[in-house]
Amino acid sequence: MAEQEVVGTLSGGHVVVERTDPALVLYQRGFGALLRDRLRLSLYEAAYLHSRGRLGVRDGRGKALDHERIMRAGRALEAQFRVKYIVFSDLRARGYIVKTALKFGADFRVYDKGVRPGDDHAKWIVYPVAESQALTWHGFAAKSRVAHSTRKRLLIGVVDDEEDITYFEVGWTRP
Repeated sequence: MAEQEVVGTLSGGHVVVERTDPALVLYQRGFGALLRDRLRLSLYEAAYLHSRGRLGVRDGRGKALDHERIMRAGRALEAQFRVKYIVFSDLRARGYIVKTALKFGADFRVYDKGVRPGDDHAKWIVYPVAESQALTWHGFAAKSRVAHSTRKRLLIGVVDDEEDITYFEVGWTRP
């Protein structure tokens, strides 16, 4: 692996990066959460940045990890990591800032282009699903209620076997 400008350490479900000027550039571009002396990236963010050559990731012993090892770490924590990562990567590549949304009861929250977290609220909450995954009406209604109660639009990203994504935006209407 070629040496990256920014190197982080895999620690649990995150990658921790020392607070340096290059790390602050990542933060300014909507990646991670700034802590006192470091930047904490989600595994989705770390895998995305690693795949684009912007981040080197090491384990706790200092050994460099390849992309597959980062993905395995994600799958070990979450069975649907691959599907969620595909949607995360697609949205980031399209220029959106994507953050986790566990406190909203969703997978991700997505900010409209040009909007930074903290400047305004996220526009969508996103639920990535595999095309082969069954979604019950009860589950669908629950997702819709979460979006409505948080005043966000509901976006469902359906990932097929070829890793193509179809997005469905769901909204409430009054008859």
